[in-house]
Parts: sequence; structure tokens; C-alpha cells
Amino acid sequence: MKEWRGILREEIQWYPSIDAEKCIGCKACVEFCKNDVLEFDEDTAKTRVKNPYNCVVECRTCARLCPTGAITFPDEEAFIAYIREKLTKINKTSA
Repeated sequence: MKEWRGILREEIQWYPSIDAEKCIGCKACVEFCKNDVLEFDEDTAKTRVKNPYNCVVECRTCARLCPTGAITFPDEEAFIAYIREKLTKINKTSA
């Protein structure tokens, strides 16, 4: 199983969300991401999340590339608090 800083990757809710209403189907995000996180849905002509846990934790490049702001990530403060809590638990059990 993949880990990030000692935390199982599947326990980290870090991956993009796509607002289909804002997505214009330009594919910039799909073409950029080499981790197979995103895919283009030919039926809807929109991008969707295919493999969320392949996303590199803390990477937001696809969101920065999106010309319409259709891609978002979890709230940064909530994410940091969650990671701190998980790391505290890991450090306590390994001590």
C-alpha cells in the first residue's frame, strides 16, 4: 500500500473535485496529469476524476491550469489540521 509521510494514501482525502458546470472540456488538466487521476468523458465532453488516490498529495497544478476554475481541492486549513492529527497519532503509537 502507498503511504505519504507514514499515512496510508487511502486515508488522505486529497484529490481534485471537478465542477461539471464550469468544465469546458479543454483537457488541459488531463494532458498535464501523468498519474492517471483524471480522464476525459467523451459522452459528456467533460473531465472527471478517475483514480483519486493517484493524486500527488498537495499538488494543485491541474487546478492552476484550469481556465475556468472548475477544479478545486480540499480546504487547506482543514487538510493541515487533519494531517497534523494523523501524524500525532502515528508518532504516539511508534514512541
